[in-house]
Amino acid sequence: MCHHPQFPFFFLRFISSSATQLAPALYVFGDSLFDSGNNNLLPTIARANYLPYGANFVNKSSTGRFTNGKTVPDFVAEFLGLPYSPPFLKIRDKLPLTGLNYASGSCGILPETGRPFGKCLNFEEQVSLFDETVKLLRRHFTSSKVLSNYLSKSIFIISIGSNDYLSRSLGTLSFNTNVRYTPQQFAQLLIEKLSHQFQRLYNLGARKIVMFEIGPIGCIPSITRKNKHTGRCVEDKNQLVSYFNNMLPTMLQNLTSCLEGSTFVNSHAHWLGYDAVINPPKYGLMDSSNPCCIAWFNGTSGCIPFLKPCSNANQHYFWDAYHLTEAMYSLFASHCINDKSFCEPFNLKELVKM
Repeated sequence: MCHHPQFPFFFLRFISSSATQLAPALYVFGDSLFDSGNNNLLPTIARANYLPYGANFVNKSSTGRFTNGKTVPDFVAEFLGLPYSPPFLKIRDKLPLTGLNYASGSCGILPETGRPFGKCLNFEEQVSLFDETVKLLRRHFTSSKVLSNYLSKSIFIISIGSNDYLSRSLGTLSFNTNVRYTPQQFAQLLIEKLSHQFQRLYNLGARKIVMFEIGPIGCIPSITRKNKHTGRCVEDKNQLVSYFNNMLPTMLQNLTSCLEGSTFVNSHAHWLGYDAVINPPKYGLMDSSNPCCIAWFNGTSGCIPFLKPCSNANQHYFWDAYHLTEAMYSLFASHCINDKSFCEPFNLKELVKM
């Protein structure tokens, strides 16, 4: 169990939702693709709490989002008619009933992932924090049945696993996964651990769960600028994550079949992400190779603080060497909301009606 800032739970007030919303709450889990500021409150170098991060966000504020503006969860919250899910670690005296964000930059499915950068919340720890949240929520709802109904109608979105593969590529996991596991065995290890945490979420009340595939990490500047390759991407890195992505649908389908009343949705982030790298004009992009901000170490890392980024971020795929621009996150969110071949078997418009 991770340590986080303590506060007197019994003084919590509750912020509730209004009747016009498509779901009562949005709960967010994952890594830096979804982090909205949790890492600001952890002892880690994996932070985005300075400009130019947030250069296009509300009030040009650096909230801890690893991008220039909004993330996928922000666009999903807007669609649902909810406020942006605040970072769990920032909650002090008001527990929102409209959802929370547990995502933590540099972390992954494996507890070892991200450790070289400092403390982060791995997926198991994030689910444990949601367990704490449910205990707090019980004090607000009139009965366990009302709470169960609220949780069953809430949306849960997850994007995690990229850092497990990046750590494996860099050899920063505490055990040598390249020796101990074949690529298929490593993918199976991650899938099994992920499935276990999804069952924990279900047991805590989650019913509508959307899992995003791992994107084409072989195309990110951090990888393409450090590895010799032909074409736009380092395809052997993409092949590694494809083992995971190919196992994901069966695992999610099995959970939906086994866990009564649950719906696990698979979001095909990989193919859309890859297609936008290869065919940028198709998506209104001019640059799908370079970071928009001026990034450390010859454009292979995070943004250098306070340097002016490119002027056309909305036409760039990458914000820094690891993360995407708001324009790309908007693309992913709109496809998941509207396109049932992207988020399947149900897009978000259908999922909220179930």
